[in-house]
Amino acid sequence: MNILVTGGAGFVGTNLIKKLLSEGHSVVSIDNYYTGKEENHILNARYYKYDIRDIEDYSVFGIFDVVYHLAAIARIQPSFKEPLEYFETNSTATYIISQYCSKYNIPLIYAGSSSHHSGKFKNPYTFSKDIGEEIIKLHQEHYGLKSSIARFYNVYGPYHLKDGGYCTLIGKWEKALEDGQPLTIYGDGTKRRDFTHIYDIVDGLIKIKEKEVWGYTFELGRGKNYSINEIADMFGSEKIYEDNKPGEADVTLCDITLAKEILGWSATIDIGDYIKEYLIKNHKI
Repeated sequence: MNILVTGGAGFVGTNLIKKLLSEGHSVVSIDNYYTGKEENHILNARYYKYDIRDIEDYSVFGIFDVVYHLAAIARIQPSFKEPLEYFETNSTATYIISQYCSKYNIPLIYAGSSSHHSGKFKNPYTFSKDIGEEIIKLHQEHYGLKSSIARFYNVYGPYHLKDGGYCTLIGKWEKALEDGQPLTIYGDGTKRRDFTHIYDIVDGLIKIKEKEVWGYTFELGRGKNYSINEIADMFGSEKIYEDNKPGEADVTLCDITLAKEILGWSATIDIGDYIKEYLIKNHKI
């Protein structure tokens, strides 16, 4: 198959492309390298440097058998400072690619966000991603788009960012540990998160393509959550506490019922096992 992955030089995109290439597919990536990295390039994939906000017609890149739309501006806190950029990237650009897929009858798999469950007005990031989902549903209803949404829960693993305001909690804490710094916790550490390994996420994305199941919203998560304090204790490092950050949910916990029923999917990797392996690999225990 000839497959397009937007955001293909980023964390999720890189892991997905590796898997797709291993299955013998031809893969094209579009990324603006705002958080994606050239060092993530995988041999035999084709990479184009474009900002999806600037693309008016995806047909210049070809006609594909399926599109994975992963490109987005992520993270909650930066969205308060640049809400328009989030909306233009996560919402308006999603409209353009939905139009392209509808026109050429190309199935579209869209990366949603588990932050949906905290309410679309919780922060600008969640709002922009929720509008993206609504755009997908609009095109399903009126333009014949074959598409499914996959919501991710606190993804971690190979290629996750470790620096900057867009990195994940696990990536940030790995960097702190490597630098001999304490683990920073915002609030009292009682917030609970459902952490999901990237290999499980990729497995779910692949299954949607393979089974050609369209018109669904799949929740892709471990189905088990931990408090931030519990995760910090697994790392076994010093903790420091700072003021709570606005706009974040108190609890995330995935209900995998639909993914299990329709896709035959469930996550298999636990964050505790991952952290233990990381600590052993990096000679921390």
